[in-house]
Amino acid sequence: MSAASPEPWPGARSEARPAVPPPAPVAVSVPAAGDDTARRIAAAMAPLDPALVLLFGMPAEGLPALGGALREALGQGCRIVGCSSVGEIGPGGYCAQTVTALGFPSASFRVGVCVLRDQALVPVSEWMATLRRFHGDFRPDLRRSSFGVLLADALARQEDVLTATLDAAIPGLPIVGGSSAEGMGFGPTCQMVDGVAHPGAALFLLVETDLAAAEVSFQHFSPTDRRAVVTAADRHNRIILELNDEPAAQEYARLAGIPVEALTPTEFARHPLLLRTGKRHHVRAIRAITPEGGLQLLSGIEAGSILTLGRAMDMTRGFAEALDALPRPPLMVLGFDCVLRRLALERAGMDGQMSELLARYRVAGFNTYGEQHSGMHVNQTFVGMALMPPAPG
Repeated sequence: MSAASPEPWPGARSEARPAVPPPAPVAVSVPAAGDDTARRIAAAMAPLDPALVLLFGMPAEGLPALGGALREALGQGCRIVGCSSVGEIGPGGYCAQTVTALGFPSASFRVGVCVLRDQALVPVSEWMATLRRFHGDFRPDLRRSSFGVLLADALARQEDVLTATLDAAIPGLPIVGGSSAEGMGFGPTCQMVDGVAHPGAALFLLVETDLAAAEVSFQHFSPTDRRAVVTAADRHNRIILELNDEPAAQEYARLAGIPVEALTPTEFARHPLLLRTGKRHHVRAIRAITPEGGLQLLSGIEAGSILTLGRAMDMTRGFAEALDALPRPPLMVLGFDCVLRRLALERAGMDGQMSELLARYRVAGFNTYGEQHSGMHVNQTFVGMALMPPAPG
């Protein structure tokens, strides 16, 4: 796949006056391997006088240098935050081997950044105190829209705890986010703030804006009548060891009607396992089969859980319907789309069609190994924050 066009979306730039809409965010994608990546991104972002630039993509080892160069070019008033990814979503839809940059103008956005350290140690009490202090110092203006963005390290496997902690520390705040890892090999990621890498940390952003904001989510599965009980699991490593008292991969293959030897990430994407929480089913995506015949998941799992095999529905029409349900056309949708959805679309030959929809609704973000919204960590789901013109009056 080729990189998306380097031209940013058009965004109105104007002096703040009551009769003029607030300035809109802008997205641009440039090749990650280019010699002038920082210069091209800075040139696209500088006219905004940005409060925040989000960077998605770039090999992990190159991201801090890029962030540092942009910090120098755009000034100390602009926060530069980003992570490496398995794929990006730019102005032209799905792209790869790019850096996708999202700029948020200071005339209509205010942002704070909180680094949640030591994910491997799960210091929940420390995170809770840090988040409450951070939120108190930020002091959101209740007359403006506010939301949170979480960039988590997929390899740390602590997203379930992170989302629950955030929901408890700042109740009522809509939060969306994605889990990152580098490439399809699930390699080490980089979480970066202002040119500094933060290994083992999650990044939480608190965003305030004059624009209207609305959370969006979409997953294209419905439950079948095929169910299984998790009879043995390795909770820490997110591995189902047994389903229905049988080796997990063997029983999953039987339920899906696929030979064990034919199971691939694409087949996992087509036949997900669903966990019901309340009135909704959430995907518990499979990443791989372990050497012992277990199922390695991308979300937490416990023995005793009842899982349902999912059936794929229309991947594009439902997405368009979800975005069309917004009260006004979005100026940008900050989007986090599971890489397994992208794989399923590519296998079906529908990735081009989906890219057209992503471009039409001005989605920008990256492909993830897990998504966060509504206080939960989920998989094979699109989640986003739609930024729209304020309501009339």
